[in-house]
Amino acid sequence: MKTSPTHTRWLIVTLIFCIGVLMFIDRVNIAIAAKYIMPEYGLSDVQMGWIFSAFVFGYAVLQIPGGTLGDKFGPRRVLAGAIFWWSAFTAVTAVAGDWLLTSLTGVMGSFIVVRALIGVGEAAGPPNYNRVVANWMAPGEHGLALGIATSGSALGAALTPPLIVWIMLTFGWRAAFYLAGAVGMLVALLSYWFITNRPEEHSWVNEAERSLITSGVASAPKAQGGARGTPWRLLLKRPDLWCLTLSYCTLGYIGYIYFSWFYLYLVNVQGFSLVSGGWLSTAPFFISAAVAPLGGWLSDTLSRRYGKRVGRCGIGLSCSLIASGLIYSGAATSDPYLSVILLSLGEGALFLSVAAYWATTIDLAKPHAGAVSGLMNMGGNLAGTVSPTLTPYLAQNFGWNSAWYVAAALAFIGAFFWLGIHPERGIDLGEEPVTTASAEALLPGEELS
Repeated sequence: MKTSPTHTRWLIVTLIFCIGVLMFIDRVNIAIAAKYIMPEYGLSDVQMGWIFSAFVFGYAVLQIPGGTLGDKFGPRRVLAGAIFWWSAFTAVTAVAGDWLLTSLTGVMGSFIVVRALIGVGEAAGPPNYNRVVANWMAPGEHGLALGIATSGSALGAALTPPLIVWIMLTFGWRAAFYLAGAVGMLVALLSYWFITNRPEEHSWVNEAERSLITSGVASAPKAQGGARGTPWRLLLKRPDLWCLTLSYCTLGYIGYIYFSWFYLYLVNVQGFSLVSGGWLSTAPFFISAAVAPLGGWLSDTLSRRYGKRVGRCGIGLSCSLIASGLIYSGAATSDPYLSVILLSLGEGALFLSVAAYWATTIDLAKPHAGAVSGLMNMGGNLAGTVSPTLTPYLAQNFGWNSAWYVAAALAFIGAFFWLGIHPERGIDLGEEPVTTASAEALLPGEELS
């Protein structure tokens, strides 16, 4: 009698989804708490923008090291350590304006250091999600799995405004950071216990699931724990990676407008109340959470039927164009509620394509998915470093409509970088082709990807 595959890989994806929720709560909470932090410490919009950008800078520059560590040592330890790190500094945020560091750097400098250290920890998150998906999921499941992981990030961003507003109004703004930090440390322990680097290391995986995961394997590099390092010389010669990264730069710039300023834009510019603004600011992220798995599923389905050029690039290009039109229309309308709807749908259109971006990094260089996705995400977040500071500058000098028009223009430009990407070609890393049967004979230090 044939044994049915277990579903441990989907439990792993569910845990990654939950980590994504936590990560974005810890990322976005300061944008909500800023309503209280700014008057308490006398910080201006531009100063707060520098604090927002500090996180993104730390997050961006450590993407490649975080992904490379996951490729080399396995995502289990790297991911758990990263969660514990950023959760500890999330808790420290509550006292960042009052602790010893303020005597050396001032209040703004203290917040900048703490936020940058949170970013350093979170930098290892997404590349190692990608590494887990590359190791754990069957070939036709990458898009859906990454869509679910992305959905967790969007849901975290959606839950943060009403949750943080309620905690701030009930217990004070500092309590929001203490609670998030404590929960994160528990999640770090859970992830270390449950996640393994590879399916064959997990006691819950039966042979049928393992065979399903390894079906269609084309190569068996010695990436994790082996001598082979990341072949950057070969990777960086590939125009696809630069096109993918540049396109993701436009997405990162736009995303951080929503993460950093959308709530304050609704309250301070559109005139919504503190509470109603908190609820309405969740709209882009609830929409994104709903459509991200759909985008991943659609990308996988179209890839199977028409090839990955359509399934990955077609999704990325069309969603960016749709987002551009929606964001432009949302900025141009004078009706505040219609503006919220259109701008929220614009963010949703971008999130519909996120799984295609991350799945493409696996398509291009699966054995080094952590490092390659780290490169892409570094580009997106370096652009995101500019966004929180440039947006209030544009708004103050040219009006908020201009800030949104710049975002719409970047989405339009980002769409056409997909024309230079060919996920079906992959990158020749000089690996020896193997069959599934021979791959099972790999040494313990070698990785099956």
